[in-house]
Amino acid sequence: MDIGYARVSTGEQNLDLQKDALEEDGCDRVFSDQVSGAKSERPGLEEAMSHLREGDCLVVWKLDRLGRSLKDLIEKVEDLGDRGCEFRSLQEGIDTTTSAGKLVFHIFGALAEFERDLIRERTKAGLRAARERGKTGGRPPALGEGDIKLAQRLIQDPDVPVETICERLGISSATLYRYVGPDGSRRK
Repeated sequence: MDIGYARVSTGEQNLDLQKDALEEDGCDRVFSDQVSGAKSERPGLEEAMSHLREGDCLVVWKLDRLGRSLKDLIEKVEDLGDRGCEFRSLQEGIDTTTSAGKLVFHIFGALAEFERDLIRERTKAGLRAARERGKTGGRPPALGEGDIKLAQRLIQDPDVPVETICERLGISSATLYRYVGPDGSRRK
């Protein structure tokens, strides 16, 4: 059985073109969503996937209708394969029921993995170069040296409430106690 899935991003867009193409291709049922591809919850897709049985084929008009990203698309098609189902994309001519279609899809998967590895390598190289220049990542300290000394003096004064110290320094009490103990001793 061929199950079709159509999706448009907004309510102003029309599903007719996709549905017509899927029905013309011979899909027995067509499920659809009118939500952004970035949304993880797509009830029409979930329903289509629940109707698929071993030997069935999920058909989409275009690849970008199914996956939120190349990685997501590959995971969905691999999930179909694990369940004994096939996949076809009408516009790109990808058909995992054929050897050539499987090859094309595996090439897509290899390219996606290659891209992820390149991004990881560039990120590591950028972080290493920044560290060599003396830059450290992460959030800047909430209190400078002068503020810490002021907090130490103020917290030792029993007439100054913690709330006043925090308000003056623009921090929470948890942040204050991370830097200065209740007795005024320095923690960081």
